[in-house]
Amino acid sequence: MSIEKIVEQALQDGYLTPAMEAEVGRICDNASELSIEEYMALDRLMGALLTGEVVAVPRKQFINVMEELVLTEAIARVAEIEATSESSIDVGDIAAYALNRLPPLYATTEEGASYQRIRAKAELQELISQQVSEAINLNLDQPNDNRTPVSTKTTGNEVLRQVSSLLQVYAPGFEQKFS
Repeated sequence: MSIEKIVEQALQDGYLTPAMEAEVGRICDNASELSIEEYMALDRLMGALLTGEVVAVPRKQFINVMEELVLTEAIARVAEIEATSESSIDVGDIAAYALNRLPPLYATTEEGASYQRIRAKAELQELISQQVSEAINLNLDQPNDNRTPVSTKTTGNEVLRQVSSLLQVYAPGFEQKFS
């Protein structure tokens, strides 16, 4: 969908959804230069947001604690293997395989995330380790030929977004928020 159509839809509906916002961001990130029409549409959207004619629907903030736990386990195990052998293992492959075989543990608050971490370490740590091991064994047995990653182009902004997300998860109170 184009920026102009997204802005039209937002003006018609009176709200800008997170999906619409993400699509505008994706278009802007991937375009080397925006057209006059796109700039004008973005200007209309900004004006509508400022006047309240269009309301941005807030994103619900949540995390899957299982992702943290699996990534921590996978990174540690892959680092051990890569330090003692010539093998190169993609941590993303390992995490995706394991996460597809483990229950999600979503939380919307720090208290909820802490509860999920404690619960998972007590009840699921053995299963997490088992799934990560299985993923590593399968990865070592299969060549990575002819596979296209989900995201073949990572922009500087995307890297910053990913780092920012990690910092929000691991250091939520570090950056002060100003109103």
